[in-house]
Amino acid sequence: MLETFEEVELLFKARVEEEEIQVGLFRVPVPNYDRRAFREAFVNALVHRDFSRLGAVHVKISDDGLSVSNPGGFVEGVTLENLLVAAPRSRNPLLADVIKRIGLAERTGRGIDRIYEGMLRYGRPAPDYSLSDAFTVSVLLANAAADLDFLRMVVEQEDKLGTMPIDSLIILSRLREERRLTTADLVPSVQKSEANVRAALEKLVETGFLEPHGTGRGRTYTLSAAHYQHAGKKAEYIRQAGFAPIQQEQMVLNYIDKHGNIKRSDAADLCRISPFQATRLFKRLVEAGMIKPIGQGKGTRYERQCQ
Repeated sequence: MLETFEEVELLFKARVEEEEIQVGLFRVPVPNYDRRAFREAFVNALVHRDFSRLGAVHVKISDDGLSVSNPGGFVEGVTLENLLVAAPRSRNPLLADVIKRIGLAERTGRGIDRIYEGMLRYGRPAPDYSLSDAFTVSVLLANAAADLDFLRMVVEQEDKLGTMPIDSLIILSRLREERRLTTADLVPSVQKSEANVRAALEKLVETGFLEPHGTGRGRTYTLSAAHYQHAGKKAEYIRQAGFAPIQQEQMVLNYIDKHGNIKRSDAADLCRISPFQATRLFKRLVEAGMIKPIGQGKGTRYERQCQ
């Protein structure tokens, strides 16, 4: 098995292409595939495979990326929904212990974190385990260009505060792709409770990576203006940050003046806010005597309140 590992690792290294970027006083390597992520994925496939099943561990590099698969589904108790938080366990505990002792795998049993970190810190998509089933575990490390501005942001944070937790990397990665999210939106990706995710979000706000918008359940988060400014994307920040409450109110009133009335979905789309936030926006305008509801339920529309 050790000979197999060394041979495959040599073949992998021959296909690693690397560039460098300057971050402060440091030169940071940017490989097309992270070595630690590959090592953990390959070791996991060798160690946790089901030896009672026929078949082999497969490593494949294609246009889509690098995939590693092994016979046997996830170990009992591990699913796609708890992959990041399930207690470390092995189908072959003695073999796993030997591999850890000789330094081929994480002694903590959290090699999955290293796989995620090896993708997310470079601004690449998270590892994709979606093709796994009851008979096979398969992970794809996508062939995607690194986001160098995102990597600089992560490296600068690590220089000041130490290694960034995997929860934070997941949150930043999702916001980089989807711009604005609530705590509930992020729970499935982080795989922890809303309270834990909210705590991670607020810590990122404190360190200047995120900006909060609104309060309560409708509170959303975006990457900070400093990140977009650092990346030279000031206009993009304005687009994703949305509009201030007073601007939203005026936009809704202008829409009604032009079209006669407005419904919640129209306001959410117009102001780039959630339906819940649109409901609160309407409530403020109704209480101010500026608009009134017409109808009930999902079909409710709002029009100008006659003075």
